[in-house]
Amino acid sequence: MSFGVVFPGQGSQFAGMADAWTAHPAGKAVLDEASQVLGRDIVAACRDEDLLATTVLAQPALLACDVASFRVLQAEGLSDVAAVAGHSLGEFAAMVAAGVCSLADTLGVMTVRGRAMQAAGEARPGAMAALLGVGAEAAEEICDEAREEGVLLVANENSPRQVVISGSIDAVERAEARCASLKIRTVRLNVAGAFHSPLMAPATAPLSEAIDAIAFRAPLMPIASNVTGSLVDDPEELRELSKRQVVSPVRWERCVRALAEAGVDTFVEAGPGDVLTKLAKRAAPGTRAVAVGSPEAAASLLS
Repeated sequence: MSFGVVFPGQGSQFAGMADAWTAHPAGKAVLDEASQVLGRDIVAACRDEDLLATTVLAQPALLACDVASFRVLQAEGLSDVAAVAGHSLGEFAAMVAAGVCSLADTLGVMTVRGRAMQAAGEARPGAMAALLGVGAEAAEEICDEAREEGVLLVANENSPRQVVISGSIDAVERAEARCASLKIRTVRLNVAGAFHSPLMAPATAPLSEAIDAIAFRAPLMPIASNVTGSLVDDPEELRELSKRQVVSPVRWERCVRALAEAGVDTFVEAGPGDVLTKLAKRAAPGTRAVAVGSPEAAASLLS
């Protein structure tokens, strides 16, 4: 098997998501380091639903759980990793897994990223909604019809039959009404702003400063970029792309296909939930996709 490891982002968190990884030495080591870097017990914080609902805590907490999952997979024998990718903030976990950035440095970036995105959402309110059963082309037409004077675009190209739109609240509401008239199901996302849209522009300066302050090394394996949807192995290109990510669409379907074209036949979702497992099955039919949500699942996959 040729593995491609994928890391979930914000929206996959749930109360108690760190608990399972404390039972494995490799996972516990990551969570202990995260607690030390962040100055708080991250395992206890992950049990608090109210805290996890905030962008400020959710982002570093998800990073820690994603990386803990990957370290457990490694300890259980995962070695044949052809490429990695992560959805939105999950891309930073992918960079840690690939040896581009240290866990400590990246936790610091996630703290800045979470605060900056929360502040941008408060300064320039927006919304996001998933459109189910349609692809990016149809969603772009709906955005064109509903935008008017607002901001509205396809923010996540998740699969051939699922996209997320992001933008001004009134524009998203018009798009939802248009979808209702077309019998397209929509789901409003519980997020703090219009992520991956121009409304996040105020977050770019503090995020860029934080990213420029840490070391980037050559990756041990290629990383599929959310911004381009293609594999990248140059550390400085990864640095620049990671700065643009928060205001750029997440081209996840292209990322999955890029991994499949690189020879990946088994997608392993390292972190909370199984959202990316379901998306991989749609974007790369014929490949295997497995969610690893516990040390036992990791051991079973690699036995």
